[in-house]
Amino acid sequence: MDYNNLDFEICSGCDRGLCHCAVGRQDRQLNTYDWLADVPGNAQSTDLVEVQFKNTRKGYYHNVNNLELKKGDIVAVEANPGHDIGVVTLTGQLVKLQVKKANLKSSDEIRRIYRIARQVDMDKYREAKSREQDTMIQSRQIAKDLGLQMKIGDVEYQGDGNKAIFYYIADERVDFRQLIKNLAETFHVRIEMKQIGARQEAGRIGGTGPCGRELCCATWMKNFVSVSTNAARFQDISLNPQKLAGMCAKLKCCLNYEVDDYVEANRRMPSKEVILQTMNGDYHLFKTDILAGLITYSTDKNMAANLETIPAERAREIIEMNKRGEKPASLTEESRQKAPAKPVDLLAEADLSRFDKARHNKRRGKGNNNRPQNAQNRNNAQAPKAAEERRQQPRQNNNGRNRNNNQRPQGKGSNRNNGNGRSGNPNRERREQQPAGPQQPQQQKENPRQ
Repeated sequence: MDYNNLDFEICSGCDRGLCHCAVGRQDRQLNTYDWLADVPGNAQSTDLVEVQFKNTRKGYYHNVNNLELKKGDIVAVEANPGHDIGVVTLTGQLVKLQVKKANLKSSDEIRRIYRIARQVDMDKYREAKSREQDTMIQSRQIAKDLGLQMKIGDVEYQGDGNKAIFYYIADERVDFRQLIKNLAETFHVRIEMKQIGARQEAGRIGGTGPCGRELCCATWMKNFVSVSTNAARFQDISLNPQKLAGMCAKLKCCLNYEVDDYVEANRRMPSKEVILQTMNGDYHLFKTDILAGLITYSTDKNMAANLETIPAERAREIIEMNKRGEKPASLTEESRQKAPAKPVDLLAEADLSRFDKARHNKRRGKGNNNRPQNAQNRNNAQAPKAAEERRQQPRQNNNGRNRNNNQRPQGKGSNRNNGNGRSGNPNRERREQQPAGPQQPQQQKENPRQ
């Protein structure tokens, strides 16, 4: 095919109800991300087409009529008997991989696509689908009347209404020959019985798992592998049935996702029964961190005591030393021994006078305009104390008074006696000491008595 001269269509917006020609997520279960959808010539590379029916049932068909099919087209396909109605979910190269994954043994199992569904086909399809719920309820009552130990989980009618598939769950083998006769007489269609497990039923119903995501069996998982509790033991998961069980009441399928990595990592870990001998005593295995490669040992076999965590390489070294009859000083390497813990003093490096320094720096940073005010505050604080001291001094005689008058200092700041041996008014002294602004030079007064 000459791809150089072809006119390719650029997909934009929504095409037939699905975004970007099936590259995005669709609204059906078991969606396959078609990462080759934008490759030119991908749809013409093969005539195989994947068609999905109710819930998780899928089939693969040949596009013998070379119809231009895209993801989301509703088509009429070959069935036995009649025809069925399904939705195209995948085209191109990825369908070959899906056919190989489905383990189809012969090419005879791959049937043909008749046509894109017409309006008449869609009317029959909707009429048949409207009877599924009532058919399931009546069939459950018929099975109960026959005393069969089985549960009919779902009923699916064929697109033309000529056939009905009954999905049932049973723990043991069930003889449902009489049940098929009763169902055929009641519903007048061809009956097909399919046994499914609890996981398949959960996938058909759908739901949300405890992880918050949609169930794996309803989104991408088609082949179910048996899950055992050994997968939980390898991963050191607590064997709690409520934690290990999924929505189907069976062990979660996701327990098998990482078990291979844990099995590989477990091979690098020493045996759990080995006892490490040191000069400090014997150590028993307490717990292991498999992915991190760390092992925690305890001096007591039954409880956590003097726990020491070492890497797996160090544990193997000690085991080899014990085999040679040697005992290390401790589990940890001498160069990596932990220093003894010391009490931490939160105020060891703290200075209790740090607040005083900040206060002193704050005062020093202020301008010169604040200095007279600071001096005034200091004088106001010292004035009452000086006045009290003067009151406690003994009174002096007149001779002493005259002597004081002759010897008192002259000029600024001098105090005058009031004639009874006491100094002047303390309030007056306080007023004289307080600077009322910039100080003016005063002339020295002369003593009139001299």
